[in-house]
Amino acid sequence: MFAVVDIETTGTRPDRDRITEIAVLLHDGEQVVKKFVSLVNPECRIPVEISRLTGITDDMVKNAPPFYAIAKEVVEITKDAVFVAHNVRFDYGFIKAAFRDLGYTYQRKTLCTVRLSRKTFKGLPSYSLGRLCESLDIRIKDRHRASGDAEATAILLSRIIERQGLSQKDWIAEEAVKTVFPPLLNEEVYHSIPEGLAGVYYFLNKDGYVIYVGKAVDIKKRLSQHFAISGKESAKAIQMKQEIADIRYEVTGNELVALLLESDEIKRIRPIYNVMQKRSRPVPFFGIFNEYDALGYINFSIRKLKDGDEPMSTADNMHSARELLQSMVERYQLCLSKCDLHKMPGPCFNYHLHKCVGACIQMEEAETYNQRAMTAINRHSFQKESFFIVGKGRHEEEKTVVCIERGQYKGFGFIHKDDTSDLNKMRSYIKPYPHNRDIQQILCTYLRGTHKKINFDSVAFRNQEQASS
Repeated sequence: MFAVVDIETTGTRPDRDRITEIAVLLHDGEQVVKKFVSLVNPECRIPVEISRLTGITDDMVKNAPPFYAIAKEVVEITKDAVFVAHNVRFDYGFIKAAFRDLGYTYQRKTLCTVRLSRKTFKGLPSYSLGRLCESLDIRIKDRHRASGDAEATAILLSRIIERQGLSQKDWIAEEAVKTVFPPLLNEEVYHSIPEGLAGVYYFLNKDGYVIYVGKAVDIKKRLSQHFAISGKESAKAIQMKQEIADIRYEVTGNELVALLLESDEIKRIRPIYNVMQKRSRPVPFFGIFNEYDALGYINFSIRKLKDGDEPMSTADNMHSARELLQSMVERYQLCLSKCDLHKMPGPCFNYHLHKCVGACIQMEEAETYNQRAMTAINRHSFQKESFFIVGKGRHEEEKTVVCIERGQYKGFGFIHKDDTSDLNKMRSYIKPYPHNRDIQQILCTYLRGTHKKINFDSVAFRNQEQASS
């Protein structure tokens, strides 16, 4: 059984805003068999912009029941049913928060029709309820009202079941996710964390020791994945959940800084349930190196990293390193023989495919070939460069700044958005962190994307520092 739910609210934050209308349609997998709809008195003012969107005004809800008066009906109609909504995290989050205010823990398996629609109706321009229904020719009788949106979602659920086949109702039920919190964790700790925060989170045991460090672009969403029961958890993951007694987090504003901070914290704290980056000297991975050969051509090669190496780029394993080098060959029309990917004498394989200009047989001059090779190096390397990476901060008025000096990571900091044109001020806000192979790989991977760098002269900075001292 499915309980298709839609709510209207005074805003978007369950910890602050309130429900103004609710609709619950009980769906047996073929049709709606029961319906509950009610306006809800939020016991606070409804913002004007929300009233314009939904049509629900303060006068309309003035004599409506508050949530506590309808809570029992909501519990009963959704009992033993999968909680279904379009963007289920929103509706389920508000319902849970409303029950939490009453001192009741509300838990149901959840199912998101956005996620199901992406799997079932692939390639549509949008999966918002309005646009999706337009694409599927589903009429919404009363948009942005709980009853109208819930009815449209129920029709959408029926279409999904129909497309998958009525015999696939069990498959859809298996898509539902049930969240069960660790037995030692106060559920309020989780619910107090705002949604959409990028950063690093820490699991602590009952003695206050950090047992796991993780990063996420949305911490709360990642935590819900930790606590979801999928039947595929490892024994170690199950054991960890049994020990979690508290959660702490640090907001970073963006994923890059979260990755950098997570890597440093794992090495500093050495949590028992972190494996990959716990060692200060991790299992060696591979580097891509460049050097000139006897004929003056730039050659690329792959080898295991050792202390003191300064590779152009890095990879976890030989396979990944070869894939990266192969992509450079394709993108910059490099010669396989000059990239350690062709061992035979004579023209390389790509020359016969007209993908190599002929550096392998000196038909292309070294100077011309090296121009493309240098473009590839500049695109994938920062060995000698000094620059800042400026990213999204923890709030609208702030930016993050990551500092690289002569290819070495120096740390990161937070700065007012108006100060990003002042290189000296950016440098002064950098908190120092150590450079290591994991950090090198994080930055190499990040910089392969189209990310803007603000270059600076590291020698000039040093001279300024010496003068000031």
